[in-house]
Amino acid sequence: MAKLERLVYGSTATGHTDNLLNMATILAESGRNNARDGLTGALAAHRGRFIQVIEGSGDSIDKDIVIFGRDPVEQRVFGDWVMANARITPALKSVLDGMMSQQTPSAQHVVTLMQEAVARM
Repeated sequence: MAKLERLVYGSTATGHTDNLLNMATILAESGRNNARDGLTGALAAHRGRFIQVIEGSGDSIDKDIVIFGRDPVEQRVFGDWVMANARITPALKSVLDGMMSQQTPSAQHVVTLMQEAVARM
């Protein structure tokens, strides 16, 4: 069995992150691709950027992205989701703004924020 990894990263959006149709399209495509590739995770859109947590084999998660953290893990945090829509609520916006203002945000803080955002769904 391939070693399980968690990748936490951010990327600049090419479309509007506040558009529900764009987000639904990305989630649908990610869901199909992730199910095919054995990946799980969560995705959030915030101020023109996407923040994502992906879990699975290293070969499956390598992409052209800015990596916040990549560590071996014993088990998945987002195992119930092929790609959860981690909605950033007004209460989480200021926390995320502070994190994203750092040169390299803490991967564990991003994972915790994403867990909180998914739990509020």
